[in-house]
Amino acid sequence: MRWVDIGVNLAHDSFDADRDAVIAAARAVGVDRLIVTGTSVAASARAVELAEARPGELFATAGVHPHHAGEFDTATAAALEPLLAHPRVVAVGECGLDFFRDFAPRPAQEAAFSAQLELAAATGKPVFLHQRDAHERFVALLAPWRDRLAGGVAHCFTGGVRELEAYLELGLYIGITGWLCDERRGHALREALPRVPLDRLLLETDAPYLLPRDLPSPPRNRRNEPQYLPHVAARAAALMGRSLEELAAATTANAERLFGLS
Repeated sequence: MRWVDIGVNLAHDSFDADRDAVIAAARAVGVDRLIVTGTSVAASARAVELAEARPGELFATAGVHPHHAGEFDTATAAALEPLLAHPRVVAVGECGLDFFRDFAPRPAQEAAFSAQLELAAATGKPVFLHQRDAHERFVALLAPWRDRLAGGVAHCFTGGVRELEAYLELGLYIGITGWLCDERRGHALREALPRVPLDRLLLETDAPYLLPRDLPSPPRNRRNEPQYLPHVAARAAALMGRSLEELAAATTANAERLFGLS
């Protein structure tokens, strides 16, 4: 079985000492394509560098996470344009709203999100979306762009049935992470997951974050890695009443379709 991890923070400094080994460990369990998440102009440029070094294996997104939205201005948008034109960049983002931490003022988050939706419409690339505790405003800002966007994914979806139905109505794919494996806070997601159509499901680790809490032998450093994606997939398959082979085939095809992977 082959897998695509559609969201890996591989440019994170926790991978600096052993990045090649992390990629090799993922490949050994069938996770042979990774999309490296861009969260700022600098992180997006680094994601592109990593993707350039491993064509066909690594891809990248380019965008500004809502945590950094306070830094977003016209120069930021101009700096993103050449990155988004790069052939290894497959999506705009990570972009959206985060009203849980509010690291940037909400008006700044909304302005940065809207600007990146405009970039996505102009470039014809899908959006890699972040939403936390901001569902209503997120939908209100995203909905008017629906017909101008080349699709998108609700990255690291943690919501319940209500949020799921809204995102499916907007035509989004649903990105599932190890949040599914968290017995403390994954209940709503586990309840909603069986309602995700197989042709809208994507899998991701969000490494180094969101280490699955039910790993039989968790790493001592508590760092999540792409090699744990099949573990998340197995949990998802059980909840959906599907075989692991079905999930591998479907999620790989979905990632190829949305992101134009080759």
